[in-house]
Amino acid sequence: MTFFDSEIVRAEMAEISELQEEVYSNVMKFHYMNDEDKIYHIEILEKLIDKQKILYARLSLSDDPDAKKMKENIIESAAMMGIPSSTDMSKVFEQMSTMVQTLKIQIDKNQFSL
Repeated sequence: MTFFDSEIVRAEMAEISELQEEVYSNVMKFHYMNDEDKIYHIEILEKLIDKQKILYARLSLSDDPDAKKMKENIIESAAMMGIPSSTDMSKVFEQMSTMVQTLKIQIDKNQFSL
């Protein structure tokens, strides 16, 4: 069985796709959202980052050639966004989580406005 034949992996990837779609569909509306909707949007983003982090860890542990290729594609995509290819992607996910958590706290304190 290959990496992508796993029911768990397929389910996680489907959920990641759904979360990405939801995040992308609302990102341009963020400025106009009330605080409750902003928090909900951020919680979806947090869940997405967590799922991506787990998938990346699974890719890193796999010997499957397709999993290795997907991991390489993630690193290449990050490089196109200016992240050096030598950067530990786990740290990138952690930084993203920290930034999102900070944003959530600011909204909770009603100090955030765009």
